[in-house]
Amino acid sequence: MNKIKIADAWCLSNNGYELYGRETDRLTKVTPSERQLEFLDMKYYNFIHFGVNTFYNREWGDGKEKLKKFNPKRLDTDQWCEILKGTGSKGVIITAKHHDGFCLFDTKYTQHNVMNTPFGKDIVKMLSESCKKYGLKLGIYLSPWDRHEETYGTESYNDFFVNQLTELCQNYGEVFTFWFDGACGEGKNGKKQIYDWDRYYSTIRKYQPDAVITICGPDVRWIGNEGGKVRECEWSVIPAEKDSNSLIMENSQTDAKQLREMAEKLDDCSSDLGSRKILRHFRNLVFKPAEADISITYGWFYHDTLYYFPRFKRSAKYLSEVFFNTVGGNASMLLNVPPNTDGLISEREIETLNEFTRLIKAPFRNPITDGRFSMLRLDGKVRPVRDGYFDFDDDETGIKVTIPEGKKLISIYMEEDLKFSQRVEEFKVYAKYQGDGAYYEIYSGTVIGSGKIIRFPAAVGAEEIIITPTQTRKNPILKKVLIFAK
Repeated sequence: MNKIKIADAWCLSNNGYELYGRETDRLTKVTPSERQLEFLDMKYYNFIHFGVNTFYNREWGDGKEKLKKFNPKRLDTDQWCEILKGTGSKGVIITAKHHDGFCLFDTKYTQHNVMNTPFGKDIVKMLSESCKKYGLKLGIYLSPWDRHEETYGTESYNDFFVNQLTELCQNYGEVFTFWFDGACGEGKNGKKQIYDWDRYYSTIRKYQPDAVITICGPDVRWIGNEGGKVRECEWSVIPAEKDSNSLIMENSQTDAKQLREMAEKLDDCSSDLGSRKILRHFRNLVFKPAEADISITYGWFYHDTLYYFPRFKRSAKYLSEVFFNTVGGNASMLLNVPPNTDGLISEREIETLNEFTRLIKAPFRNPITDGRFSMLRLDGKVRPVRDGYFDFDDDETGIKVTIPEGKKLISIYMEEDLKFSQRVEEFKVYAKYQGDGAYYEIYSGTVIGSGKIIRFPAAVGAEEIIITPTQTRKNPILKKVLIFAK
């Protein structure tokens, strides 16, 4: 272990990088909107893939499915919300329409909808009411690709899509996100659609101004795969050119059998989207946080059997690691939990979710109180933390935390105040052990952003720790630092 070197602190060396000046002014000027800030507080939420595909044991339908087959006799959206709320979820996104064109809502623009099935009820409406009951936010997935609609591939389809989008904006209360993927295949006439994205966005902004528009949208970007894999440094301030809809559409699935490939790759332009080395080459920057989507099973819709899946469900351990790496790595986690043909989340998924919940809560059970925090100055003196807010003065090198006697450090959670942009580029954690008096480095990390989770492989028996930013863009500003010990 390395002993602490105050000379490495942000306010002294900053690893040789400019601390104040034109470039740091340019980078820190890029900040999130209010809707993005509200979204970032959610951190973890769920996807529900449900539709006519569920009854045909498919991932992608072709729009020719018989609606009489859709009849989930025990469907219970309260059950969905109660179970997902129990995992710590903050919201639910429903596949209001997938690529097959079948709509789970009461729409007057196509007969290919749930009201013309034996079930005959508006499922989006049911879910919106259940979300209110359980304190969850409602999100909408509306597939731009429609393999059933006759007008797909013509300009008239944009009218059709906007009409349905308007129904969803107006009829189901507040919506926290509209989620658009990049699928763009052929319609009945063999043509592909030119999507009028600007028109879609303006419709949402008119009727749901607080909703974020995700993936093919201006507010939240795709992580680049469907397996929850994140970068070592996940940035929110990125070049505008690195996140265009055309690139997302190019990298999206073109075939239902690509699921395994999509879970493995990490490819949306670059492994480094936001370091200073990258950003100096780009004039136009945007604040666009990352979202990692993954399914609890190896398909997005519910399956008991499907020939191209070697396994059916991911382990709770794997999913918990995705949680720690996303929510704890400046990204959000979107976990898909598909209901079965009865319209219920099955026992198979409930078992996984219960264990997942236990695992993600385990490192955060015993927080240390704020009274043990102080800001360490260059002269070795300290000042009390102001109202639990960690804004560094020019002569302050780190956050000092006293560990209660008899307790051992097990984890740390931190958040930056992103109203002032993403600033921390590198930091270290040092520990002072009883009877020694010296500080030793026990962790080295990079970005913090919307959330950083540090878990120690073995409990650390230190009497004090110091969290020292070593490279930043202007003064570091953290709004939350939580220390957990046992």
